[in-house]
Amino acid sequence: MTFMTSFDTTLLDAAKWAFTTRRVNRADVQSFSTDLGAASAGDLLLCRIVEIGQHKKIQLADRRNSTGYPGDLVVLCLADRYAPDQFQARAKIGSDFIHLAASGGVAGTVEAAHARMDEPTLLKPLALLINGDGKIINVGDYALDTRPRNETATVIGVFGASMNSGKTTAASSLAHGLKSAGYKVAGVKATGTGAFGDFNSFEDAGVPVSDFTDVGMATTYRQPMERIEEGFHTLVAAAAEQGAEVIVVEIADGVFQQETRAVLRGKAIRDRLDGILFAAPDALSALGSVVVLDRHGLSPFAISGMVSCSPLAAAEAEDVTGLPILSREDLWDPAVIAEHLEPLMRNRQMQEVA
Repeated sequence: MTFMTSFDTTLLDAAKWAFTTRRVNRADVQSFSTDLGAASAGDLLLCRIVEIGQHKKIQLADRRNSTGYPGDLVVLCLADRYAPDQFQARAKIGSDFIHLAASGGVAGTVEAAHARMDEPTLLKPLALLINGDGKIINVGDYALDTRPRNETATVIGVFGASMNSGKTTAASSLAHGLKSAGYKVAGVKATGTGAFGDFNSFEDAGVPVSDFTDVGMATTYRQPMERIEEGFHTLVAAAAEQGAEVIVVEIADGVFQQETRAVLRGKAIRDRLDGILFAAPDALSALGSVVVLDRHGLSPFAISGMVSCSPLAAAEAEDVTGLPILSREDLWDPAVIAEHLEPLMRNRQMQEVA
């Protein structure tokens, strides 16, 4: 490993640390390495912004947006990204330059882009961050301790037909409604790309939140399913330890994204869900969601998302699926929670069995 001959801490003091690095203890950084070929997913990179492209802002670790300028120093995570309406990127440094693949702090080599995207913001990778043991610092070093599967809290999964189908609004609205109904609630983002939008949305709904960055992943794309499942159970158990009776878990992207598809095919996460709320952009997607989930022996208790914003689209979706269509305002309502969620509560189910 090639180390820089001098270590100037002012470089890090001046740098913008992205959201994906939020758990990192900055005092652990003791040196730099210029052996960029040794980098792997989750490693921390010091980069310089060369040219502003699609992402014009960096989401900082303190959860505010910072406008990026050419010449800015930024601390990011090398990671993969999957976003059908933005970029697909690989955790790879294949040349002198890489890209800002997501404003939450994901750097990588962009391999595909939606036609409406501008060129990605261009970065010059300068060095890997090294700790006192001479090892590359990785966000996985700061993960929560692994917890065993929790069996007491009720877990409601929120899936969607695609990106921008309304999952985050549905999840946070459901969490807010459950809290208004008197439950102790937590939000969890189990898969996706590190960013503070979903994180803040749960907090705005008045509930504590954690996500996959808390279990050591900058993104979950191309991560082993065993690691994602372990992270899910740890996040659920940690939330229950803090008193949550009900945990609303958002699963990123659409049902055909490879990790989401694997979640539905597998049992570790699917069998821990006590109920599913599905977000769809239109009636056709709502019907498709019912068909796809039925293949896995699952059925949502309701449809929400963008389709619920249009009375006509909602009526179509309800007609073809036979399921209630719940708007965000519906999900805020304790009476709606009582009707649709109380039958799913784990403590109630256990009492009925007893």
